[in-house]
Amino acid sequence: MAKKEAVDARHYDVILAPHITEKATLLSENNAVVFKVAGDATKPQIKEAIEALFDRKVKSVNTIVSKGKTKRWKGKPYKRNDIKKAIVTLAEGQDPIDITEGVG
Repeated sequence: MAKKEAVDARHYDVILAPHITEKATLLSENNAVVFKVAGDATKPQIKEAIEALFDRKVKSVNTIVSKGKTKRWKGKPYKRNDIKKAIVTLAEGQDPIDITEGVG
């Protein structure tokens, strides 16, 4: 386990939610977890937040910005929000993050 950092309120502002899909579940076999993160979050901020919240050592962070689709509702167009996702790869020997358990 990584050394326990102080959990700060800003860490909860960076990591919004786990992103649970079939593809994200397949990534867990490679010691990786996918999270929805704040749009202005940087890779070092994401790494620091994961290490503080889940007490795991992070090997790398890759980010993806999914642009929101343009949809129509009752004939009127609207645009879904952009979503930023972070694929967090944990260091070798680290326990996987169980996203079904509570944070902290």
